Amino acid sequence: MKSLKSFWHWSRLGLAVLVLLLLAWQGWYLGWVVWWKFVNPATTSFMSLRLDELREKDPRAELKRQWVPYERISVQLKRAVVAAEDAKFSDHEGFDWEGIQKALEKNQRKGKVVAGGSTITQQLAKNLFLSADKTPWRKAQEAVITLMLEAVWDKRRILEIYLNVVEWGSGVFGAEAAARHYYGVSAAQLSAEQAARLAVLLPNPRKFGRLPNSPYLAERTQIILGRMNAAVVP
Repeated sequence: MKSLKSFWHWSRLGLAVLVLLLLAWQGWYLGWVVWWKFVNPATTSFMSLRLDELREKDPRAELKRQWVPYERISVQLKRAVVAAEDAKFSDHEGFDWEGIQKALEKNQRKGKVVAGGSTITQQLAKNLFLSADKTPWRKAQEAVITLMLEAVWDKRRILEIYLNVVEWGSGVFGAEAAARHYYGVSAAQLSAEQAARLAVLLPNPRKFGRLPNSPYLAERTQIILGRMNAAVVP
């Protein structure tokens, strides 16, 4: 009887320690989310991963990136990205449940994962903090961080940071670097068609970035151009 009481005592103590550690870990994420509400991120987890991969081939490799404030990014690019990646961005609170359901149904029909249904906020949560591993734990942590971002930041800040840290090609991160890399102009000068062409690269930027003028991407560009006027941006 005494040993059973001792077992339950240490079990409760162990559980309490685990809960405290989990709360502390989530508090670490929340601290960065609050900090980045006011201060622009210098780098992200995803950038560090890509830089390590590039330096395996070339130790001197560097990422192409340059932060630009929200107002210096073409509204055409904002509309194109929302139209291509998250049409309900301004309306949802981090998750597009209808989009997730459609993605699951599409994956079931194809028999493999061909669609994700992730919102811009979910993608940003992953890029800022997490790895690309598709594990249940990573997805759960992504969901928690998504809720933090939506609670602490407004939609304008979420889109501003997303456009500045998302990958647009091998070693190319952010709207300014992408605009200069592909078109030799600033992010503020992008036309509607240029913006749409950049937006269609996002699902697989390293692959599509090598073939920016392929027939498939040209077709996708026209689809996004047709959706852009309906896209609502902050």
